Amino acid sequence: MVTRHPHLHEHEIILEVKNLSVSYSKIEALHDISLTIRRGEIVTVIGPNGAGKTTLLLALMGLLPAAGSIVYMGQAQGREREVEHLVRHGMTLVPEKRELFAEMSVEDNLVLGAFDRYRTGHRDHMETMDEVFELFPRLEERRAQLAGTLSGGERQMLAMGRALMAKPRLLMLDEPSLGLAPLIIKEIFRIIAELKETGVAILLVEQNARAALHIADYGYVLETGEVSLAGPSSELAADPRVIESYLGLGHKKD
Repeated sequence: MVTRHPHLHEHEIILEVKNLSVSYSKIEALHDISLTIRRGEIVTVIGPNGAGKTTLLLALMGLLPAAGSIVYMGQAQGREREVEHLVRHGMTLVPEKRELFAEMSVEDNLVLGAFDRYRTGHRDHMETMDEVFELFPRLEERRAQLAGTLSGGERQMLAMGRALMAKPRLLMLDEPSLGLAPLIIKEIFRIIAELKETGVAILLVEQNARAALHIADYGYVLETGEVSLAGPSSELAADPRVIESYLGLGHKKD
């Protein structure tokens, strides 16, 4: 799934963020965030609602102005980062709202995901679609169905599949488990874990801390706009503060 990039080194840093801060009309939403993501690594950012998790993704994608240093694929990103430029260089965001074209078929939504590659001369979209269908057999079964008629889980699969059509180097997922039934969440997370094997770097923003830490290599806890804890996900999952706040009995839904 998602063709490997053989020229990339196994532990190559895909994204390095240092001292990132974002302010909305003089109120600081993110303060001094630093994080690193390597090729073939799943990094998760967990934390409560309103902690700034989505703000972080929007800032990385160039959709919000930010102060600090962002180095993507070895290139320092200027203050005026262009979304189109980042997308063309393999940064892809699957937003929480999934933003599909409801009146179009599953297949047409996927083809649109490859539009930028097609425009720049790549003609491998049918091959990539086969890879996406291998990963998401349910989408293949519904390839002619209108996206608006899919279940929540299928819509999430389609949003991820469409992002993969762009052959990303960094895949950013915003709350992929939101509103989904436990069995579907399990399936989505199994697929995210599988994707890691292709060498794509994954930044996973999640409220479902248990599921996220289970598949991630490294985790950051974001609280009120700041990183309060960071470490290998197995260590975070065993940390009493994380257990109490995010994995305890009060979080049976996780």
